[in-house]
Amino acid sequence: MTPYPTHPPALVVVAHGSRDPRALSTVRQLLAGVRALRPGLPVHLGHIELNAPLLPDTLAELDARGTRAAVLVPLLLSRGYHVKRDIPRMAAGARLHTRVAAPLGPHPLLVDALHARLTEAGWRTPADAATRRESGVVLAAAGSRDPESRVDTARTARLLAQRLGVPVVPAYASATAPTVRDAIRALAARGRHRVAVASYFTAPGRFATECATAAPGTASTPLGPHPAIPRLLLHRYDQGHV
Repeated sequence: MTPYPTHPPALVVVAHGSRDPRALSTVRQLLAGVRALRPGLPVHLGHIELNAPLLPDTLAELDARGTRAAVLVPLLLSRGYHVKRDIPRMAAGARLHTRVAAPLGPHPLLVDALHARLTEAGWRTPADAATRRESGVVLAAAGSRDPESRVDTARTARLLAQRLGVPVVPAYASATAPTVRDAIRALAARGRHRVAVASYFTAPGRFATECATAAPGTASTPLGPHPAIPRLLLHRYDQGHV
């Protein structure tokens, strides 16, 4: 593989894209957070679908400007078709040198953000054993047919369970089981009726809204521009061009 030039490669954050205008606004806030953490680093945005700029257009524009290399960091929380197929395919069509970094999850920084969002929504870790036995959390994710995506989400659930001291059950908005409602019922069957839903989405959108609606009580907001996410984007960027 051709080595990078002396100047650091551009960072291209690769978002999925959404018809919900709040998603694009959130992604732009994330990019602003990255720029604030590392002034001078060229930071750009490309979408897989639904929103402009699309990733191929971003890469073509960078090439036209004379940019020689870029690290593409998926704004995605697990492995799956987009990370394994779509983004590499789009990168392969670019003239400039590219590397595709790992998705954001799983990683302890995501657990920091999930915990913070749950706390903002009113979650309090049970102080006594009896309340702990009645408590649980559903980690609501988008879902994928890719088994590695489910492995990644399950690992995040385990990390969050260690942080919270209560069981955390992964659930999905599409493509695979269980649904959020099914996960809530499964926890209730184990005597855990104090259940919160942790939104494992980077930005607002249809899936995040549907999952929050299914919550019996506390439901956190998407991770959004939590300070941990720009830090994690830069961490994946640094890993991608070492």
